[in-house]
Amino acid sequence: MPFSGRYSALAERLDADTSGVWSVHERACALQASGEAVYLLSVGDPDLPTLPSTVDHAIESLRNGRTHYAPGAGERRLREVIAEIEQRAAGRPCSPDDIIVFPGATNAIFSAMSCLLDVGDEVIVAEPMYIGYRGLFNALGATVVPVALGVNDGFRLSLEAVSAAITQRTRVVFINTPGNPAGNMIPADQLRALADLCWKRNIWLVSDEVYSMITFEERHVSLRTAAEQLENVIVIDGLSKSHAMTGWRLGWAVSHRDFARHLLQFFSATVFGCCQFVQDAAVFALQNDEEYMAEVRAKYKARRDFVCERIASIPRLDCTVPKAGMFVMVDVRGLGVDGLRFADALLEAQRVSVLPGAGFGQSTRDYVRLSLAQPLPYLDEAMNRIERFVKSRSEISADSREHARS
Repeated sequence: MPFSGRYSALAERLDADTSGVWSVHERACALQASGEAVYLLSVGDPDLPTLPSTVDHAIESLRNGRTHYAPGAGERRLREVIAEIEQRAAGRPCSPDDIIVFPGATNAIFSAMSCLLDVGDEVIVAEPMYIGYRGLFNALGATVVPVALGVNDGFRLSLEAVSAAITQRTRVVFINTPGNPAGNMIPADQLRALADLCWKRNIWLVSDEVYSMITFEERHVSLRTAAEQLENVIVIDGLSKSHAMTGWRLGWAVSHRDFARHLLQFFSATVFGCCQFVQDAAVFALQNDEEYMAEVRAKYKARRDFVCERIASIPRLDCTVPKAGMFVMVDVRGLGVDGLRFADALLEAQRVSVLPGAGFGQSTRDYVRLSLAQPLPYLDEAMNRIERFVKSRSEISADSREHARS
């Protein structure tokens, strides 16, 4: 008789995603593994290397025996450095005791939400949202209440829409600024008003700010800078995108120390600490990154400008120029298809992989996301292929209309 043990409700919730949003990327990876030339614009893993001196510092730390358990909250020196950065940026006090260090920003978000949400609680999330959020909230059994950003207004957040979405079951409002996938930035006055709204309604306000260092024309404004009250405010950040350290797994949460105490208890019961040598490297990276970060921003800006100019030159495609981050959302409605059909056909015809917009929410089902995490020559050839694909579809549509008339 075969084994028939049941899975937990959590496992079943995580297994419930049938959107197929990753199917195009997975097929692209399979084609690439078989030896085909495929242009992957569907993931956001930076092609830029970790700063070599940061790598050297980690190696030195390893050789010095920094391979043991670290304090649950994180190494004191790292939390001091983060607190100094937060204090300079926000112009208000920040203590190392307000900071908990995690193996990546995603784990920081999951840990924070685990301390805030029970099964059935509602969390309001600005949409389009990062794909990974959905699985995280499904694991917790929380009900996601999406509030669509203005796709025709530069992906602007509507405070009125957030307010209207609040119910008696709302426990958390969750924002992402700068945003993935749209590269939108929530301005200081909106952040302040949103924080005031959440404070008055006794709701937690959590902000994912992992793209805070990759901004272009405007400087990032943190929720901690804009909010007048901080007791209900939690800010998540990390080094994965800004310092090209995705594989190092290092992020953190900044909050009021009362919440930080609960967060530490949860983290200690589940993961308990990050690698000592990774934290040593993070200290070095944060203290020696000014020139490197200027180069990173310049490269992503050049890539953004190039891709957006190319999109503007292709009839029937459109995009909003992102203010930050490493992605461009492309509107494909002009071709009469949704994002999934566009992505499927593009991979089939031109071997370019992009991510269908439906994965970020229904408001962007007619979009695809292009990653800027590739060098300019690579992006040039990918855009050439996209242009050929759009032109061929336009010619097919024209032939179909002519055939219909005849």
